[in-house]
Amino acid sequence: MIAKNQARLRRARKTRAKIAELKVLRLSVHRTNSHIYAQVFSSCGSKVLASASSLEPEVRKELTNGGNTAAATVVGKLIAERAKTAGIEQVAFDRGGFQYHGRVKALAEAAREAGLKF
Repeated sequence: MIAKNQARLRRARKTRAKIAELKVLRLSVHRTNSHIYAQVFSSCGSKVLASASSLEPEVRKELTNGGNTAAATVVGKLIAERAKTAGIEQVAFDRGGFQYHGRVKALAEAAREAGLKF
């Protein structure tokens, strides 16, 4: 039987392979029980162009808990703003093998509302 994390990483690998094939910028999401992280990678995947997480001091001031949908929404807006300042408007969404539900969905929708296209 495959462990839960190994199965997630296998799903993530398939998504990353497809995004690499398309040669587009990638918005990657990672979540833990207590925090959520988002990064925009270059098309070659070697350079981080923008990042945001619920660990950052300015985000933590607003939130009591970094591991809920409210935190994901704040991080989603922040990553979209930072991507815009870096001149990025179009990305491919990489959910990292996580189900598109709850915090991952909240982050994606907040980023879309803030003007990021994917």
